[in-house]
Amino acid sequence: MRLSEQWLRSFCNPGLSTQELAHALTMAGLEVDEIVPAAPAFDGVVVGEIVAVDPHPNAERIKVCTVDVGGPDTLNIVCGAPNAQSGIKVPCAIIGAQLPGGKIKPAKLRGVSSQGMLCSAAELGTSDDHSGLMILDPASTVGEDVRQTLDLNDNVFALTLTANRGDCLSLLGIAREVAAITGSALCFCPPAEVASTLPDKMEVTLSAPEACPRYTGLIIRDVDPSARTPDYIVRRLERSGVRSISAIVDLTNYVMLELGQPMHAFDHAKLSGAIDVRFARNGESLELLNGQMLEADPDMLLICDAGGPVALAGIMGGEATAVSAATRDLFLESAFFNPKVVAGKWRRLGFATDASHRYERGVDYAGTRRGIERLCGLILEVCGGRPGVINDVVVNLPERHGVKLRLPRVQRVLGMEIGAERSCEILTRLNMVPCQSGDVLSVTPPSYRFDIAIEEDLIEEIVRIEGYEKLPATLPTATAGMLSMPEERLDLARLRQLMVARDYQEIVTYSFVDESWEKDFAGNDSPVRLANPIAEQLSVMRSSLLGSLVDCMTFNANRKQSRIRLFEISRVFAGQGDGFDQIRKLAALASGYAQPEQWSSDKRPVDFFDLRGDLESLFAPRTVHFQAVPHPALHPGKSAAIVVDGARVGWIGELHPGLLQRYDVLEAVVAFEVDVEAVATRALPSYREYSKFPLVRRDIAIEVADGVQAQTLLDSMKEGASAIVGDIEVFDLYRGRGITEGKKGLAFRVLLQDTAKTLTEPEVDKAVAGLRQILEQKHGAKLR
Repeated sequence: MRLSEQWLRSFCNPGLSTQELAHALTMAGLEVDEIVPAAPAFDGVVVGEIVAVDPHPNAERIKVCTVDVGGPDTLNIVCGAPNAQSGIKVPCAIIGAQLPGGKIKPAKLRGVSSQGMLCSAAELGTSDDHSGLMILDPASTVGEDVRQTLDLNDNVFALTLTANRGDCLSLLGIAREVAAITGSALCFCPPAEVASTLPDKMEVTLSAPEACPRYTGLIIRDVDPSARTPDYIVRRLERSGVRSISAIVDLTNYVMLELGQPMHAFDHAKLSGAIDVRFARNGESLELLNGQMLEADPDMLLICDAGGPVALAGIMGGEATAVSAATRDLFLESAFFNPKVVAGKWRRLGFATDASHRYERGVDYAGTRRGIERLCGLILEVCGGRPGVINDVVVNLPERHGVKLRLPRVQRVLGMEIGAERSCEILTRLNMVPCQSGDVLSVTPPSYRFDIAIEEDLIEEIVRIEGYEKLPATLPTATAGMLSMPEERLDLARLRQLMVARDYQEIVTYSFVDESWEKDFAGNDSPVRLANPIAEQLSVMRSSLLGSLVDCMTFNANRKQSRIRLFEISRVFAGQGDGFDQIRKLAALASGYAQPEQWSSDKRPVDFFDLRGDLESLFAPRTVHFQAVPHPALHPGKSAAIVVDGARVGWIGELHPGLLQRYDVLEAVVAFEVDVEAVATRALPSYREYSKFPLVRRDIAIEVADGVQAQTLLDSMKEGASAIVGDIEVFDLYRGRGITEGKKGLAFRVLLQDTAKTLTEPEVDKAVAGLRQILEQKHGAKLR
């Protein structure tokens, strides 16, 4: 927000310099980002009146002007401006004047002496307009310093306001803050009541009272829309970042900036029947003032007459009822709209307005009549007219309930003592009403403070007015104890260290993703949708981390990274509405070479077994099983479910070829995703006696049906093995000559050992025979 310092001081003028005032506002939470002079430094420029204009004897386009600057003699000034004419008042830089572009000296142009320079706005540095001379108000005093005439000894404050301080989006709001901060008087006189000269009154119906609890309207007839906006209003608007358009529009903007109440003026002749404030109906449309044709949604609040919508409530008026040069009768609108009805609509519409910016933060519901009275007074002063009767329709205004404030808690939260009397004084300065009962205050906030709801809000108000710089710098005295870390769990920090040790790099990405990612990478047609997404491509909550990993991998691959290994630990969201679950997952992805490029090893692309090894290292010493199961994002023949302790905890596999093509991935991608809870849980280490006796190895080679999984055979053997069998592993898989069609050859390594003695040959043979018997009887295997 931008505002004129002089305008602000007309409401409240504390005994502070410009820099001190800006610092006081900043320390109270209204940050002043920048202080910009209203005009660059210059002097020696006065108001001059052109009393005569003669042609230049030696040039067609140059004129010789006789200028009265309030001295005993007039000045001859050569000027080439096209709008130079007798009778106008303009800025005149006399000899010796210092302008932003240099110093004015006596000059002779085409043989004629020039005793100064007549200035445009660009030459004074007040704007970029250099099309002609700056025309001053005819009432300006000849010879007066132009800086005083145009109020150029002014500064513009650029403030950054937090979203909860909608009450400060006006000069009155900032002035109230200055008065509270400094204790200075607030010089604001409520506008005079409208003295109606006509019985005309616009009927208003509030069909949506929960969305519009208050609507104030007034008819003014016989106005002059071509009237000139007063210069002081134009200057204040421009310094607030609002350009002048016409008298009616300028005055509505002026009242909005001054009081914080958005206003709108309709051409009364273009309205038909009474006003109805209601939500949009199916098929209704409206052309807005910016030329956009709006197809109204059912949640959009409209201002309607008998013929249909005429304005989008709280945002923008309609083109069909806009004020024009032919307008003679006005209908003025001043209303309070529920912030929830306006909030967020600008994203859908693609634009925001000054009105919507204020309404979605909350305007003063007690200020609608004050706003229309102020606007009526200005219009009558500038444009003339005859006002009718104000129609102020009020239904179910918000209530201001008292907020309890415990005085001992103020000291406990702030760490310094602020007495009851001082607290009451500060709250009273902020136009709140405190009622004390013992150590408790019941504080009723004013109608314009929507951000005061709980005790902490009041404590914040007290300390920001008292001064944040007064807070003592004290160290906390609370005792800190170490939290126990169960040995049977891996914390997230340790889990991240393990992944980094396996040569992965961690990424952190949004939980909001594109809806297409959910379909492609999770097969999820019903993701958790966001009610108010920050972007169209971030409209749902992810149920898998794979899409984010692939997106990051693609970004790096496009920048010539030949070996990519990424992981992420984050929550995913599954379910619908309020019933969705949040589950923390660990996902990893690898693409490119299995090992960093070096002289001692060949370039080998990463494959399924590389990531399987990484995954098994995370779960060690627990056993991880893999079951061939399809997954929507994985290659049909290269995907598996991860099974630990009989439960599925994730998946692993190679990315589907269709997804590689769709997302422009040139190399194979292998990935896995598991529940963090499954990885983090582990058994406590237990002692097992180490054997001093020799280890015996036996191999079992069998032929078995192709559909029988090796893991199934291993599980059966380990379940029925004798106590001396230490380990069983597959070390060979063979298909080809010598193997019956539809079958495969498997070879198992069996390690046997006893902790009490050296095994004998009969003992070993008996144990191996038992394993062979299991394979033959349970799975139809035969020895090769």
